[in-house]
Amino acid sequence: MYRYDAVDRQFLQERVAQYRDQVRRWQAGELSDDEFRPLRLQNGLYIQRHAPMLRIAVPYGQLGSGQLRKLAAVARTYDKGYGHFTTRHNLQFNWVRIEDTPDILARLAEVNLHSIQTSGNCIRNITTDHFAGVAADEVIDPRPLAEILRQWSTFHPEFAFLPRKFKFAISGTREDRAVTWFHDIGLHLVEGPGGETGFRVLVGGGLGRTPIRGQVVRDYLPWQHILTYCEAILRVYNRFGRRDNAYKARIKILVQALGIEAFARQVEAEWAHLKDGPSTITQAEFDRVAAHFEPPAYEALPDADFCLAQHKQDDPAFARWAARCVHAHKVPGYAAVTLSLKKHGDNPGDITADQMDVVADLADRFSFGELRISHEQNVILADVPKSELYTVWHNARAAGLATPNVGLLTDVICCPGGDLCDLANAKSVPIAKAIQARFDDLDYLHDLGEIDLNISGCMNACGHHHVGHIGVLGVDRNEAEFYQVTLGGRQGSDARLGKVIGPAFAAEEMPGVVEKVLQVYVAHRHADERFIDTLDRLGLAPFKDRVYEGRAHGASRHAERKVA
Repeated sequence: MYRYDAVDRQFLQERVAQYRDQVRRWQAGELSDDEFRPLRLQNGLYIQRHAPMLRIAVPYGQLGSGQLRKLAAVARTYDKGYGHFTTRHNLQFNWVRIEDTPDILARLAEVNLHSIQTSGNCIRNITTDHFAGVAADEVIDPRPLAEILRQWSTFHPEFAFLPRKFKFAISGTREDRAVTWFHDIGLHLVEGPGGETGFRVLVGGGLGRTPIRGQVVRDYLPWQHILTYCEAILRVYNRFGRRDNAYKARIKILVQALGIEAFARQVEAEWAHLKDGPSTITQAEFDRVAAHFEPPAYEALPDADFCLAQHKQDDPAFARWAARCVHAHKVPGYAAVTLSLKKHGDNPGDITADQMDVVADLADRFSFGELRISHEQNVILADVPKSELYTVWHNARAAGLATPNVGLLTDVICCPGGDLCDLANAKSVPIAKAIQARFDDLDYLHDLGEIDLNISGCMNACGHHHVGHIGVLGVDRNEAEFYQVTLGGRQGSDARLGKVIGPAFAAEEMPGVVEKVLQVYVAHRHADERFIDTLDRLGLAPFKDRVYEGRAHGASRHAERKVA
């Protein structure tokens, strides 16, 4: 992983000192709340429903064990002993005091962590595939170029006050696991005709109030030009993006208004002034950054498959975990392991300080001291020897990190919702827990197979509900919480938005609604057919008919009027 040098560390220390003085002046009354607001947001500090929230950046989802231990220490000292991983890999502390935040950032800076650009109308944390560097289907490791993009975008003076927040995702695999189609800029690392590395550039994607799938603005771009080309895109957006209406200020609205062809012409015209300029990436600069991502000291390991087969035969619980939480690795003898943060009854994405320490220990013992955070809100040990999987499972299980539901219905992506977030219209976590409780039979979950269930507490879509096979959106009408359901969304290379099935439901109805959807799937699926494939084959109608069966027509119309 990237290691900060003396310049990086000095930069962080100066940033902390600057912020400490800003907090001091605010406490002394020298800065009003309105004057302090943009300053704290630039440092990732929000004022939430019950307490301030501090969002810590985890660039491209990669952490060292020492960094995770420091986050655990902060959770114990300044919060309520836990943190929450988000769909942008970041960690949120939801119960900090404003006056403590300079000390928190000073402690985090000791291990090269910060909260820079986790908020505000700027380029946010750059995300990528949580299996980057080890994925069996990887074409090119995206992490060096993700790091170059991070360094370029951090405090870029031209993009500190964009019309709205701006998000990048980069993928280097055949199957997109970074939701690139729904980002302001999505980047696919590809091989050119001669085997050279380049990018397919997507633009204008996003979820939120107006969900839109991105469009290809350039089929192929040599990697050396990615900074200048992205700068051209951002300049066009900065010049023409709406600033009079926050709901229409995202680049996706601009791309839709101009059309992709006209937008591309604007970008190409702007790029003509930037191409081959100072921001062109040299081979020397790429090599400097890429050296931080050299493969660890893998060993030539003996075949452990026979031993694993024996453990699976002797221990069905281990076999179930291995089937869902162990993933293919490009190096023989190794595997990637997902540690689930979706234990039934716990808040999805939350991790306690004690669990952080356990994960850090596992990373040191079995994964070269590094770990990953996925946008699905789980933790990954990327480089585990297969011979150690049984030991890893035992340790993870004791810490509540081995629920074998990865990729299944109860591996719920879920924002904090109305329990914490000041923007939320409705609670998210209680819905996730109620659904997990209804489907607590692991054998049944495994029989259902892969199903993505995503929940958001408001239209900002922090839970990515639009791309869930089953999506749930909390809506507030007349001070009552209702939930709108979408079906058919998906991430991946064939990314699509889900479709709303009809009027919204009360909170207590939601487990039953999901159960009815699954009843249709079980009744009509072909052998080995996934939920999403059955849905595509049948269409929405039979699912909608079953969900609203027996619901009085008048009641449905009343509910529709209430939440429309």
